[in-house]
Amino acid sequence: MNTDSISSYIEKNLSEKRKKHIEGVRKTAVCLAERYGVDREKADTAALFHDMFRGVSADVLNYYVKHLGLDSKYLDNVNLAHGKIAAIIMERDYGVKDRDIINAVSYHTTGRAAMSTLEKVIYIADAIEPGRSYPGVDELRKAAGEDLDRACLLSLTRTIDYVKSQGRFLDEDTLRARDYLEANIVRGETE
Repeated sequence: MNTDSISSYIEKNLSEKRKKHIEGVRKTAVCLAERYGVDREKADTAALFHDMFRGVSADVLNYYVKHLGLDSKYLDNVNLAHGKIAAIIMERDYGVKDRDIINAVSYHTTGRAAMSTLEKVIYIADAIEPGRSYPGVDELRKAAGEDLDRACLLSLTRTIDYVKSQGRFLDEDTLRARDYLEANIVRGETE
């Protein structure tokens, strides 16, 4: 897949901090892809696109939410809207047709029930890339190297606890993702 046009967009439109984060996610995603048998090119492409709208203003995101027909729950919610918008734009404007890559970008913040391995790789890579520094990130990095499902479950559980403690909106996809992994790890039936 030719990623020159998205690389050019990133170079021209994103802050140095965001560029560094995306590069960290790319490297981490490719390493995790190799570890868990995911196509490296797909992981690289999804990582490149995942935050293409993360640095834009709430007004711009709200414009896209309205004009792309997204649910109103994404209005004024930069954390949740940016991945949904990026997924639509990567398909519409950049010609990415692979549903697995599109879903990995769309759900990289929230997760979802029955995530593919690529979706899990991007979800975790975003959480543990080398530039991330928060309580528990080293434990999460260790878990990601040992068991991708358990790492995702740990990250989802921590996210749920944090968002609830802040009194912020918690996307139902995050709850469903956690519940799915909890139920299927016990039975040993995840992908």
